[in-house]
Amino acid sequence: MKCLVTGGTGFIGSNLVLHLIQAGWEVAITGHDAEQQLPGFSGKYLQPSLIGIDWNEIGALDVLFHQAAINDTRLMDRKEMLRANLESSEKLFSYAVEKGCKRIVYASTTAIYGRLPAPYKEEGPFDLNTPYAESKKMLDDFAMVFADQHPGVTIVGLRYCNVYGPRENHKGKRATMIYHLAQQMRNGNPKLFKYGEQKRDYIYIQDVVRANMLAAKARESCVVNCGYGEAVMFNKLIDMLNEILGTNRIAEYFDNPYKDTYQDYTECDMTLAKEKLSFIPKIDIRSGIKDYFESGFLV
Repeated sequence: MKCLVTGGTGFIGSNLVLHLIQAGWEVAITGHDAEQQLPGFSGKYLQPSLIGIDWNEIGALDVLFHQAAINDTRLMDRKEMLRANLESSEKLFSYAVEKGCKRIVYASTTAIYGRLPAPYKEEGPFDLNTPYAESKKMLDDFAMVFADQHPGVTIVGLRYCNVYGPRENHKGKRATMIYHLAQQMRNGNPKLFKYGEQKRDYIYIQDVVRANMLAAKARESCVVNCGYGEAVMFNKLIDMLNEILGTNRIAEYFDNPYKDTYQDYTECDMTLAKEKLSFIPKIDIRSGIKDYFESGFLV
């Protein structure tokens, strides 16, 4: 099997690439060295923008895994966000299908649900309170229309919800709270928005890779949530990190400067993902953090 992974040097993309190589796939990637190096990768590595991909270099594909995006929820440049996340994706899908690709899996996000009450269902409602959320919802809509217009092509969007795990460290401020809390707890007490009662639905990277592989074999086009399906409070994360890191830190609280757009509680309804992809997350938060720590990437 031959595939292209866009964003192959990113967090989710790099983990997916390493899995695909181990599974014997022929893998080409887009990315850039500023993110990270992939150990042992010897496939085609292209570093242009998505629009500038040389499709003659890549050739025919069995699957396109589209992970590349601007995913900074604080970026308010709507024009640039739509150019990168929507317009480039539209062209990418068209090029891939023109070259014979019949299966596309792409990264969406639960940011499109915004501050609405959880648990989130795929049909909405939606709260598109950032350009990032708007760009991804527009991509979801385009992808399903595009699939309808191209019989024989199966497209699956995965609405990622707080993915954590090895190889996210290059993301800086965009890395998960789990990563940032662990870094803080190495040397002192962690800092939380008052009063640490915010909840997040965290899904471990290994489950996300498995969701991508199942999506690549989907029987029909769809957009589904990709979370664990159970939220955990930030205060609880600190308890688990203390246990796993062997520390005894106490949270220090401060005012949240992002109250107008901040998601206090995220949780996915995973019913549709099970129905459409047979995807059921396997790795609970405690097991995921423990594995993350043992990988050497957490601290």
